[in-house]
Amino acid sequence: MKPGSRWKSAVCDTEVVVVRPPSSALEIECGGHPMVAAGTAPPAGLSLSPEFSAGTKAGKRYSDDESGLELLCTKAGQGSLSIGGRAIGEKEAKALPSSD
Repeated sequence: MKPGSRWKSAVCDTEVVVVRPPSSALEIECGGHPMVAAGTAPPAGLSLSPEFSAGTKAGKRYSDDESGLELLCTKAGQGSLSIGGRAIGEKEAKALPSSD
């Protein structure tokens, strides 16, 4: 997994770009199923898992502190992102310093 690589969900419209790769090899999931490389046909017969149906938002970054992975959502969808069944959340924006 390299920075700039594109991935899409096998069960919804979610698409992401890797901003920062993980420190070790892992598999990105969306909607409870592994994501596939953009341009690859997803496996047939999969459906969205209810536990991972919180959705993604276009233009938002998602990160996992444990692995160092950071993703940018380029297309929103119904599935939520996870790694090995562990949900990863939206990255919080850094607070800007006040300018008095």
